[in-house]
Amino acid sequence: MDAGEAPAWIVLGRDDGSVTAVRLNGDANEEGRDEIPASGLTTWIADAEARWAPRWVWHDTPQWYAGLLAEGVRVARCHDLRLCHAILRDSVLVADTAAVKRSHEWDAAPHVDAEPDTPALFELDDAHHAVGPPADADAALAEFARQRSAILAGPQPGRLRLLTAAESAGALVASELRAAGLPWDAEVHDRILVETLGDRPSSGGPPAKLAASAERVRSALGDPAASLDSQPKLLRSLHRVGVLVESTSRWELAEQRHPVIEPLLEYKKLSRLLSANGWAWLSEWVADGRFRPVFVPGGVVTGRWASSGGGALQLPRQLREAVRADPGWRLVVADVAQLEPRVLAAMSGDTALAAAARGRDLYAGIVESGAVATRQEAKIALLGAMYGATTGESGRLVPRLRRAYPRAMGLVDDAARTGEDGGVVSTWLGRTSPPPSEAWTAAQSRATEAEASGADETRARRWARDRGRFTRNFVVQGTAAEWALAWLADLRTRLTALPPVDAAQSAPRSGPAFQRQPHLAFFLHDEVIVHTPQEHADAAAQAVTDAAAAAGRLLFGDFPLDFRLDVRVADTALKD
Repeated sequence: MDAGEAPAWIVLGRDDGSVTAVRLNGDANEEGRDEIPASGLTTWIADAEARWAPRWVWHDTPQWYAGLLAEGVRVARCHDLRLCHAILRDSVLVADTAAVKRSHEWDAAPHVDAEPDTPALFELDDAHHAVGPPADADAALAEFARQRSAILAGPQPGRLRLLTAAESAGALVASELRAAGLPWDAEVHDRILVETLGDRPSSGGPPAKLAASAERVRSALGDPAASLDSQPKLLRSLHRVGVLVESTSRWELAEQRHPVIEPLLEYKKLSRLLSANGWAWLSEWVADGRFRPVFVPGGVVTGRWASSGGGALQLPRQLREAVRADPGWRLVVADVAQLEPRVLAAMSGDTALAAAARGRDLYAGIVESGAVATRQEAKIALLGAMYGATTGESGRLVPRLRRAYPRAMGLVDDAARTGEDGGVVSTWLGRTSPPPSEAWTAAQSRATEAEASGADETRARRWARDRGRFTRNFVVQGTAAEWALAWLADLRTRLTALPPVDAAQSAPRSGPAFQRQPHLAFFLHDEVIVHTPQEHADAAAQAVTDAAAAAGRLLFGDFPLDFRLDVRVADTALKD
């Protein structure tokens, strides 16, 4: 590798068993190419990262980064072409004539390895990469040029530049979370299951406490053969005893008054634990003291993460005791109080709502403002405003919020009207909602015709309201996801800056890239868990708080809003 000018970007692509690295300067002009055999790629990337700290440009982060992490190599920055393409293709901040909107070969789902430890970076055969965007260097270069042009030509390039950088940083974090894993004590998990469900059955039947719970439900139904795990059959059994619900959701059942309700809710809780996080889950997803789920950045249209394995986006309260730091290490557990309402205050510029949130529980601040009488009313009203609830308590309370916080309520009301009219809305940084489906558009058109029936008109109104609720929440949830990405990216940098501990204090089960360094171990929308050596626990906790403040400034400038955190340093993730 020649000295040359330090590259701003290095574009990587696969080519018949080797890798092509294209070095670009700050103007994205090509400065040179290197052909690297797969066997020497890790060393080459580690050297380039140490010398130049470029932004790596590649077609799909999991395919490149998993192998590097397995060898103990981390990179600071990347540009994930697949994720950024999805943003730019749909964003209203990109001109309809932009070439990136026509590069359909990049409209591809991510490749996800079935096994957590598969070094995907070095598997160059065509079969392994049959699904996904193009992997060769020239295709990556062409798409990178299209994406840069789309961003720079747009009316607000700063926002899209920040969004694509944050999305790509999130892709690095997701790969690192999987590589490091969440410390998990399988023995504690097993003990919790036994205490809650009964001993693990050897014959394949239900554990004893779950079976006893089922019998109590059947007794209350007066039907010893009632099927409890089939919703249609369970609904028929409930209707026969006068419980006239439309679903078996916990919320709807809890509103009923009948002897079957309490044991049924208990049964559903135990059954859910067994199916979602029981012994089968423990055997499949926890190994060598780590839970390594599969996160999918941008897996939801709002930009929120999704999961393609292991139930990454849930951490049941009753199992948090099983999340345990390694000896000599601690967990920093932090979650943001009322993230979405705070984001709504910032993006709408509603200083009154921001004042209600400053330095305290936002709902308590709303009560102090006189808008509503109790904290519970404040929560019901604000969530109702963001999710479009128009009946019951929400319908009664939301008008009070409109009077107290007109700018915040006006923003979500405008987003709802846009959705009801068939339009699209965007987040703070420019991620845009999908357009209505053809069926939706056809239903609205049919309702305006002279021969439209009452059913046609009712359907059109219902679908319009449903879409309005979607767009109302899209702008807030999507912007909250952007803030969370900024938080993760900044926190990752701060943790990396902390000095590694001695080898004697290491946590080998976190893998070669993280065994001596404080690192992110889990992320759940508005919560992070950091695994850190004891000596860095206070610094890691401070980094979590400082990163949250920095994310707020990055997105919203000097708008007077704080993002209130609950930060705990502990041996387990169990909340008080």
